[in-house]
Amino acid sequence: MRAHRLTAEWAPRAPLTAQQRQTRKVPAKLAWRHPALREVELPDPAPGPGEVVVRVRACGVCGSDTHCVETDDEGYVLFSGPARLPVILGHEYTGEVVAVGAGVRSVRVGELVAGEGMLSCGECEACRKGMPNQCLHLEMLGFAVDGAFAELVRVPSRSLWSLDGVAVRLGDPDLALELGALVEPIACPFTGIWGPAGGMTPGSHVAVYGCGPIGLGAVLLARLAGAATVAAFDVVPERVALARALGADVAWTPQALAAAGGSPEEVVRELTAGWGADLQVEAAGAALHTFPAIEASLAPQGVVLYLGRTGERAPVGLDALVSGAARVVGSRGHSGGGAFPQVIRLLERGLLDPGPMITWREPLGRVAAALERSRSRADGKILIRA
Repeated sequence: MRAHRLTAEWAPRAPLTAQQRQTRKVPAKLAWRHPALREVELPDPAPGPGEVVVRVRACGVCGSDTHCVETDDEGYVLFSGPARLPVILGHEYTGEVVAVGAGVRSVRVGELVAGEGMLSCGECEACRKGMPNQCLHLEMLGFAVDGAFAELVRVPSRSLWSLDGVAVRLGDPDLALELGALVEPIACPFTGIWGPAGGMTPGSHVAVYGCGPIGLGAVLLARLAGAATVAAFDVVPERVALARALGADVAWTPQALAAAGGSPEEVVRELTAGWGADLQVEAAGAALHTFPAIEASLAPQGVVLYLGRTGERAPVGLDALVSGAARVVGSRGHSGGGAFPQVIRLLERGLLDPGPMITWREPLGRVAAALERSRSRADGKILIRA
């Protein structure tokens, strides 16, 4: 099979634990240097017990994929999550089941599926307590386990969810496979909002910082859940326009606001008649820049949901949390909590239309070109299509 494999030089820049040295699975920015992406020809995978082989039909380009090929001044990759190289990139995938291993009961050959990218062990204390995103032995498809920028991918059957219902409703299996590739980035804010953040009620005021696919997913979900207002902010004008198209009442770049003599916190306060945002979603991974505005426009008993990922520390004014009885919570991932099947149900019923998020497509042979394009951050979602 054809696949796109990322390699890099192993050059730890900080002391590692004995386990990290043995497994070479570490926060990528701490050890992997001078990355190179190459198309390779590999043997077709065969499923083991409890495993499935999927012929990949669509796979989204994630910002984390982009960070794996971007480097700092010393040549280290920018991705801050755990990685073990070499690895085939790609984790936001859909496809058709072509082979099943012994004991597989949840999917069948020929079924259209969308797959979770976070592969929990199911046996550690976190997993047994219902916290698969915090699995102590978590493996991440496309970062530590071979992923889906390939013709075929081998995954545990428990990570797959059927898209057949979406294909029936649309009458278009190909479109169902494209929309299914958006389930993962939408499931991330779904998990955060209705998990650690405690949910949101109809009539809430919502502000979203960062209008990449995860932030745009938050805009869609907030609108669907009955938000009274949705404000969105991003430094890229094209993504601001996408946020408006997907339901944001107002969307601005900080640059445009500054030129007009305004600020994000003033926009939120004006939009909410001075109340502030009940739910603030940070999906930009730029807390140094976003938290001052978030703190200045947080409603009483408001919740800040931090979905962005960065290695930086950021100051947070705790007094505002005390006086406002507010909370800051983090959320990682999309597994557990029913996020994948719930989002798929919304697609099946036509309640959610994330299609406008897809702004560019490339064939499997042009993964490198797709990653290069993604560096501009101007697109909503770039898809690799087979």
